[in-house]
Amino acid sequence: MSSPVEVEFDEAGLVPCIAQDADTGEVLTLAYMNAESLGLTESTGEIHYFSRSRQEIWKKGETSGNVQRVRQLRVDCDGDALLALVEPAGPACHTGERTCFYRGLESGGVFEPVNGEALAELERTLAARAASAPRAATRWSCSRTRTWRPRRCWRRPRRSPAPSARRATSA
Repeated sequence: MSSPVEVEFDEAGLVPCIAQDADTGEVLTLAYMNAESLGLTESTGEIHYFSRSRQEIWKKGETSGNVQRVRQLRVDCDGDALLALVEPAGPACHTGERTCFYRGLESGGVFEPVNGEALAELERTLAARAASAPRAATRWSCSRTRTWRPRRCWRRPRRSPAPSARRATSA
């Protein structure tokens, strides 16, 4: 049996916490926690950080609605850094970017996504396109077979009514 893990806070009473998307593995942000914000995170299931500039605790998404639900909190081997696996409800960065790490150090700030990032980006793009695409009116068509095989079904677009039918209903 192992003993409870101790978190080592620095001289200022803080510990760095990396927030990572639990589904995609993308690193979202790096922020700091104190003992109170860590306790609030554990008790509420949503990330709370300590703002070094404002010297106060803040709940991620309190004003923006972009909360981060915690799936798991991990501590590193030395106990002096935390990893929060989260379910983000929107962008992590205050700039509106999905992650705070959206700029490259070289190449004028542009970078190519690595494998895990590229797949996650593709999934988001496809989901956004599907959500914004106009829904075509479709219906199912099935053909009967005379063999033991089940019926074959497919979707086909609905046809608009014939011109004479349209005139009759509009009158």
